[in-house]
Amino acid sequence: MSPLPDTFRIGGDLEVHRLGLGAMRICGPAILGWPDDRENALRVLRRAVELGVNLIDTADSYGPEVSELLIAEALHPYPDGLVVATKGGLLRTSSGACSW
Repeated sequence: MSPLPDTFRIGGDLEVHRLGLGAMRICGPAILGWPDDRENALRVLRRAVELGVNLIDTADSYGPEVSELLIAEALHPYPDGLVVATKGGLLRTSSGACSW
């Protein structure tokens, strides 16, 4: 499969492919804890990058922290051009309740 052809610039200078990966769903059920199949989550992350994805969107509230830890485990050392965009400020409890 060929790499994704279309790109755009974030902020005018950070070039990324139009199709990125939203990492919310690599966590466990209800976006809490570790996924039931951790190895598959790691494979999904690696495969996305192999297919040309160079923008991964995540947040520290996914898991909490699980998404970011999986991304690091699967992809570090990060390939040139990979952008991992993370959001902060939303807090989640172990029950899934959110607060700012």
